[in-house]
Amino acid sequence: MGHKSKATLKIILLVVFILTAIALVRLTPVMTYLTPESLGGLLEKAGLWAPLVFIAVYAAGVCLFVPGTLLTGLGAAIFGPYWGFLWVWIGAMIGAAAAFIIGRTLGREFAASLVGDKLRKYDDGIERNGFATVLYLRLVYFPFTPMNFGMGLTKVRFWDYLSGTGLGIIVGTFIFTFFIGTLKDIWVSGNWGQLISIKVFFSIALFVFSFFIPKMIKKIRAVAS
Repeated sequence: MGHKSKATLKIILLVVFILTAIALVRLTPVMTYLTPESLGGLLEKAGLWAPLVFIAVYAAGVCLFVPGTLLTGLGAAIFGPYWGFLWVWIGAMIGAAAAFIIGRTLGREFAASLVGDKLRKYDDGIERNGFATVLYLRLVYFPFTPMNFGMGLTKVRFWDYLSGTGLGIIVGTFIFTFFIGTLKDIWVSGNWGQLISIKVFFSIALFVFSFFIPKMIKKIRAVAS
């Protein structure tokens, strides 16, 4: 089999994988298991292994195009604001790495064959400035899963991609898990008086602030350039 035929076969496998993943999530009952009650029950049975099970579920969910906000919300609702943040971040990192490797293994050769002179300078540029590019796209909330696979098609170095992702998702992940986890703790305690507290106001302020982060980053980037 020639190089071009091999690359074509790989990209077909990648497309089939992505379509199958989307169909699995959209057309099967898998989403019914991704609720605090269902997943929480499973994790309760897992005992001390619950964090590892959740991390595995999160990582698999990333590769299967399960919405990241849903997975992150589940982590915060089940584990609380702090442990939820840690397990969500680890799961997101593993899932992002796995999706990148799938994209790089199955799609890079075909993508490289399509890169002409005009696009090659951008491909070379992302190789030189991979960390900064990935960090920027993460901070402006570029769609998580498509970016994981898409970056695999470029020349970005794996460790630049992973470190840029790790740093870039920390702020958004913490804000979202802290907000959801705080509300969950109040719900469980039944002490609704805690809704009027510094912690709740702080979590709400962080959550609202998160929506302005992309605009702030873009303005800073525009001024810097």
